[in-house]
Amino acid sequence: MVKPWDDDNLEGPASFIGMTDEPRRGGSFFGRRKGKPLRLGQRQAVETVLPKLLVDLSKPAPIRLSELFENSVDAVRLEIGFGGGEHLLHAARTNPATGFIGVEPFESGLAKAVTAIGREAIRNVRLYDQDAVLLLDWLPPASIARIDLLFPDPWPKKRHWKRRFVNQANLDRIARCLVAEGTLRLATDVESYAEWVCEEVVKHPRTIVVGDSGEPWSDWPGTRYEAKAARAGRGARYITVALRANDTPSN
Repeated sequence: MVKPWDDDNLEGPASFIGMTDEPRRGGSFFGRRKGKPLRLGQRQAVETVLPKLLVDLSKPAPIRLSELFENSVDAVRLEIGFGGGEHLLHAARTNPATGFIGVEPFESGLAKAVTAIGREAIRNVRLYDQDAVLLLDWLPPASIARIDLLFPDPWPKKRHWKRRFVNQANLDRIARCLVAEGTLRLATDVESYAEWVCEEVVKHPRTIVVGDSGEPWSDWPGTRYEAKAARAGRGARYITVALRANDTPSN
């Protein structure tokens, strides 16, 4: 298994629950925050560009989440654990009328994405650098069109399963945030984790698996982590989760 803090793995495992050197907070999503020292350009981007992009949870969430963005957007998506931003930035570039919120507490990945956003003047991305659970609790109900969770840490040891991001409590949060026709998309190269996800989704009263394939989604750009897993002989599962047809969003 590739370690989530490898530089070559910036697009890799999305959720680093319980590995942080800071105290865990309520099922903390993230882990080790710092890796190798940032390059000068990355440090400058973090100092000057990042503050303008960060979502401020100390303020109430806007009724219309589109108000977070400089440009007009007609839908908002969320990516949890975007690594170096490979997938997030591809989606933002190809969907300029959609707003994207990316969560990534790992400093090197965050700096890489912020540098690209500043260089390209991408206007439809906002970022959050702390625990994804806190952001999910802050978001207005029925405000997110899609959530992407790509190659999350599988926490393979049984005693660590409680740290896996996909669990009943977080599915509650996800179901609350999704619009009625919204989806959660998850990719993993760990078969046992894919089965865990499907089992958790089936157990949850508001969610259902509507897609489970060894082939990626049609708009999937591929990531370096996915390619690295393939070279190691690990195929991936691409799972799509939706709200049940009779589901009624709750506040």
